[in-house]
Amino acid sequence: MAMDDTSVVAGSLPDERATLMLGAAFAAAARPGLTVHLQGDLGAGKTTFTRGLLAALGHQGKVKSPTYTLVESYPLSEYSVHHFDLYRFADPEEWNDAGFSEYFGPDSLCLVEWPDKADDLLPAADIVLELAVAGEGRTYQFQAQTPTGQSCLIRLSTQTAAHC
Repeated sequence: MAMDDTSVVAGSLPDERATLMLGAAFAAAARPGLTVHLQGDLGAGKTTFTRGLLAALGHQGKVKSPTYTLVESYPLSEYSVHHFDLYRFADPEEWNDAGFSEYFGPDSLCLVEWPDKADDLLPAADIVLELAVAGEGRTYQFQAQTPTGQSCLIRLSTQTAAHC
């Protein structure tokens, strides 16, 4: 995909509240069928981002990291969100053994932490979100990988600009 100024959205997050708000803003721009790869070191804010997204979509329960369960699913009124954490994968074939491909489709939004652990067995990302620790806060960068991802980032940028 050719890169242009609508293919990347980046900024800084001074605290946890800002990360939650970024997740909420992304929820308003996201659509079912989207696959998002979440990248960043341990503690970078991947689950916090997911918590903000889910709260904005109407989930009222706890949101925990799927580090030990590998996936946490949240059936919502319009579609389901599946949050994967592949950190503990020792072999990419675990992806097939677990049947995770069945979670991806037009009626779900899939967020995948540590996507590199599944190699090329994982569906391609529409968007890659990179989170990094920066002092007391974080930085973020969304990068569209597909036209679907680019449409989402255009909605996110338009919405964010309208609230400034």
